[in-house]
Amino acid sequence: MPTGVAIRDVRQQLFAAAERVLLRDGPSGLTSRAVTTEAGCAKGVLHRHFADFDAFLAELVLDRIARVEDRAAFLRATAGTGTVVDNLTGALTELFGSVVVAVVGLVISRDGLRARLREVRPTGIPLVTEAAEMIASYLARERELGRIAADADIDVLAPTLIGGGHLMFADRTGEPPEPAAVRRAVHAVLAGVLREPRA
Repeated sequence: MPTGVAIRDVRQQLFAAAERVLLRDGPSGLTSRAVTTEAGCAKGVLHRHFADFDAFLAELVLDRIARVEDRAAFLRATAGTGTVVDNLTGALTELFGSVVVAVVGLVISRDGLRARLREVRPTGIPLVTEAAEMIASYLARERELGRIAADADIDVLAPTLIGGGHLMFADRTGEPPEPAAVRRAVHAVLAGVLREPRA
């Protein structure tokens, strides 16, 4: 990019470029040079906006966490509509059908990034923890509405759904699972606590 030409929404442009590199080349291919090349800007642009590359990556993950938290409010609002299994099938497919699986791999593979994230997210695996909280919040609302058993152990069900969903979508180079397969997995986890007719 020529010197003196302003870049609009630099952070989001760099985040989008990082996600494209991550999806294409995996965590090992994600470097500051790869990101700025993908974004079509000089390498110095990234370092003008972030202290270092791990700081950039931490902000990328926090941006993704904010998106999951936004999605949590939407999912919770669907409680009482449709079916619990269909609502969760959609939520897991949207969550893991995006760049989330690649970002989780990035967090797991970079010690410096995890250390940065621990400063603001001291427990759990960032992004996975918030995804489990999203599912738990939704299940709690469905339990209040009587569509999930009153004695359902949401603190076990939510991470079980997230772990199972992550495994189903974990191969980012292969074909994603069929919606029917995701639905079967969700139903298998929840079968003992559902209090609504099976659709």
